[in-house]
Amino acid sequence: MNDGVNGVALAVFIFFFLAVTVMGFLAARWRKADDEHSLDEWGLGGRSFGTWVTWFLLGGDLYTAYTFVAVPAAIYAAGAAGFFAVPYTILVYPLIFTFLPRLWSVSHKHGYVTTSDFVRGRFGSKSLSLAVAVTGILATMPYIALQLVGIQAVLDVMGVGGGEGTNWFIKDLPLLIAFGVLAAYTYSSGLRAPALIAFVKDTLIYIVIAVAIIYIPIKLGGFDEIFKAANDKYTAAGAGGAIPAEAGQWTYATLALGSALALFMYPHSITATLSSRSREVIRRNTTILPLYSLMLGLLALLGFMAIAAGVKVTNGQLAIPQLFENMFPDWFAGVAFAAIGIGALVPAAIMSIAAANLFTRNIYKDFIKPDATPQQETKVSKLVSLLVKVGALAFVLTMDKTVAINFQLLGGIWILQTFPALVGGLFTRWFHRWALLGGWAVGMLYGTLAAYGVASPTQKHFGGSSKEIPGIGEIGYIGLTAFVLNVVVTVVLTFALRAFKAPDGVDETSPEDYTADAGEPGVTVELPPAAAGAAH
Repeated sequence: MNDGVNGVALAVFIFFFLAVTVMGFLAARWRKADDEHSLDEWGLGGRSFGTWVTWFLLGGDLYTAYTFVAVPAAIYAAGAAGFFAVPYTILVYPLIFTFLPRLWSVSHKHGYVTTSDFVRGRFGSKSLSLAVAVTGILATMPYIALQLVGIQAVLDVMGVGGGEGTNWFIKDLPLLIAFGVLAAYTYSSGLRAPALIAFVKDTLIYIVIAVAIIYIPIKLGGFDEIFKAANDKYTAAGAGGAIPAEAGQWTYATLALGSALALFMYPHSITATLSSRSREVIRRNTTILPLYSLMLGLLALLGFMAIAAGVKVTNGQLAIPQLFENMFPDWFAGVAFAAIGIGALVPAAIMSIAAANLFTRNIYKDFIKPDATPQQETKVSKLVSLLVKVGALAFVLTMDKTVAINFQLLGGIWILQTFPALVGGLFTRWFHRWALLGGWAVGMLYGTLAAYGVASPTQKHFGGSSKEIPGIGEIGYIGLTAFVLNVVVTVVLTFALRAFKAPDGVDETSPEDYTADAGEPGVTVELPPAAAGAAH
């Protein structure tokens, strides 16, 4: 690692950062609506994005800076077990093809902005809606924090901020500046800012990976040498080589499946989805988004390359930034660092908007000010998006990075427990609202307590997301075990509640709402006035 600041790389990084900052503020004028004071406009970009913009937005949303850093870092530390991210992103797209178009249609029909809006409308339960909203906010906060961790890793490798003895304010000043810029243009432009910046972010990432997958192996003597070096390291460490041991296969499979089920439960995934202008845009995107999985597979190989290149870091999250600095010319290392840095800004912006929308629509409007106007909703959402970012920044600056990572893993366990209410509700009204709430509570309680009992070499509690599966005896993903318990409890309670004729909530949706598209004859799109004007 360089002792001083890598001036060339830093200059290139600053150039791209300034470019996307300007784009972020100019985005407020991009496709500007007649009335921007509504959540449809600020929080969903007017529900106006086509296939091309939605593809970049979803890609920028799902494939984050932390993905860029953490996936190959997992390979670097644990071998092929870290590849679980590749199969889970393959599994997820056929899954979302079945339910995302239905969610888009019913949300477009009724003006839903969040998943909790849909759950409340489908089951007539503000309590269940509140549970989904709180879960979404809790799961999103550490996810935003990890984007800032990604930026911090890049700044550390470039030598920005000084050493460990440097005053904390000077050391963290670059991260504070990046945070301030992110907060300002998100507040000003809403979802249009990350949508526009996503073009730059994804282009840079594709360029960096294309160059890395060709250039670095040439310098290291080819893939044979890379895989041999990696295998030798894992064998020497007693890990049995680059292939996961049989004992880890249940963990690998359950983690991949559970992660696939959870990915589009996150609020930011749904926010990007609902911003598209038609049902067909969603269907097309589920067929072309797997291109990102191809990129992810190549990205994962960088972990093996870091081993072969002899990268030595105490923090595994620095392995790939350090590989780039060691192997690339300084100017291209700057491009790579910019790709990671911008790759943090896009999802962090969308995540903060999504969390703010949940608070505004499903806590503030439902429980605090039911008569809130669209202008008041937008104002509250903007302010909450700032508070969410401040909370994430405080999390990063005051806690060990391992804690942030493990809380993000806990967030994945939590968000999976909203699957029965959301996806189940898109296909059937059979589940009883109280049963769904009971199943959610059991899943959340089991998942949290099980994760609390997992220790690691650095932590006594919340040290991982895998534990022995009750009744099976294999080590598996806690989130998936909690999800199974959630479903079992929901089904059993539904039978019981229906047998006792417990009161059902009012379903404000109808079967045709789930297949409606924008502009179809006979379809009345019930959007707020500002959004309706933008849609036409």
